[in-house]
Amino acid sequence: MANTNVKRVKTSDLELKDRLVAIQRVTKVTKGGRHFRFAAIVVVGDENGVVGYGLGKANEVTAAIAKGVEDAKKNLVRVPVINTTIPHEQESKFGGSVVFMKPAAPGTGVKAGGAMRAVFESVGIQNVLAKSKGSSNPHNLVKATVLALTQMRDAYTVAGLRGIPMSKVFNG
Repeated sequence: MANTNVKRVKTSDLELKDRLVAIQRVTKVTKGGRHFRFAAIVVVGDENGVVGYGLGKANEVTAAIAKGVEDAKKNLVRVPVINTTIPHEQESKFGGSVVFMKPAAPGTGVKAGGAMRAVFESVGIQNVLAKSKGSSNPHNLVKATVLALTQMRDAYTVAGLRGIPMSKVFNG
């Protein structure tokens, strides 16, 4: 099923904050010795419904993070955030990682693991219950979380797709 809900966002006039999710040191052993490189996965967001992730690879940590931020700015999407939580329960899978998330009452906080927490904080979700099942690989966890968030639909979107007024969505 093609996802028509994905709304791409331009980086102009957005105040984006970046969060480092994970850094890997990759070693290539050659005849001359060990050669170290670094891979960084970064999540950026405006804490108001816009989020993106990126991967940067370089010989130094700072360069890898900078490349990751630039890559993340190219992949920004808008997700629905209603009263600092998500609109409904959602489960999604990417690779071996499976994520499950559900809305929470105000004051609950972000109950989620490391890679998922970075995505929720970047998008501006403050109350959510989330569980990661399967692989805990941060790359796949971030991708599965963003995929789940892009599949979310708020009541306005549902009403628009069905061509009915908002009162009929809630009252039947």
